[in-house]
Amino acid sequence: MAKDKEGKNKSFVLRVDSETMEAIERWAADEFRSVNGQIQYLLDQALRKSGRLPGGRKKPDSRAGKRAGPGAAPGDF
Repeated sequence: MAKDKEGKNKSFVLRVDSETMEAIERWAADEFRSVNGQIQYLLDQALRKSGRLPGGRKKPDSRAGKRAGPGAAPGDF
């Protein structure tokens, strides 16, 4: 979670469409979290997975974003 210079959490307004909000509310309830806690959890997991926070993947998947060109054999990427 982003913290200011004093170590406190930062607050900001987040606009989401009603369908997304309802899905987050259901997911939060399923996992016994508040909506705020669920959004913090999702952001934390995404940042760690991408290696942008300590404890995440250190180097990206070497296959990520690569596509086989025309005539390439299976597994040639």
